Amino acid sequence: MKKKIEKFKLARFLLLLVVGFVTLGCLSNTKSNKKSTNLSSTQSKNLQDLETAYFASGCFWCVEAIFESIKGVHEVVSGYAGGKEPNPTYEEVAYGRTTHAEAVAVYYDPKVISYKTLVKVFFGSHDPTTLNRQGPDRGAQYRSIAFYKTDLEKKIITDYISKLKHENVYTSPIATEVKPFTIFHDAEDYHQDYEKKHPDNAYIRNVSVPRLKRFQQKFPELLKEENH
Repeated sequence: MKKKIEKFKLARFLLLLVVGFVTLGCLSNTKSNKKSTNLSSTQSKNLQDLETAYFASGCFWCVEAIFESIKGVHEVVSGYAGGKEPNPTYEEVAYGRTTHAEAVAVYYDPKVISYKTLVKVFFGSHDPTTLNRQGPDRGAQYRSIAFYKTDLEKKIITDYISKLKHENVYTSPIATEVKPFTIFHDAEDYHQDYEKKHPDNAYIRNVSVPRLKRFQQKFPELLKEENH
């Protein structure tokens, strides 16, 4: 009887361990193929007057919250970029079945915040030296990418990387890809503003929020008033 109880306890422990890893990953059990810009017609019209920047640096739930907390950013949309497949879905990207990465589209006012500052935010809010990984999330879908739309944007990115290397900010080589922007695929509805809508989610509490707070402590001068 004692051995049976011990076996039961061990099996229960292993089950809880597996459940814990699944819960903490940047994976959602909600399935939906519905894509959305998450924007009303009025919002879309207003955003036409703004500039856009595109970045990938791990789970887009985290990245979206970081960029939305800074001054001059009006909207951030989670999605997929950097790959070849048309119409990628979350299930395909999250499980590494495409060449896309989880990414964000940042709509910003260049009169308030510059592209150079956004690049600073990008590098300052994640570890650009971890290849195909960010925090607990592993795979090429979580790789670090700075997308550029113009030669000037490319120069700003490469100059900033050179600056980081010259100042020996990191002890390991920077693994960030610098790629020309081609197309951005909006993620499904339920991913937009995920951190705001799911504050009790285990991944949000244990990974996303701590990452956001580290960024906010590092760059308080860039934050919107409500994020101080």
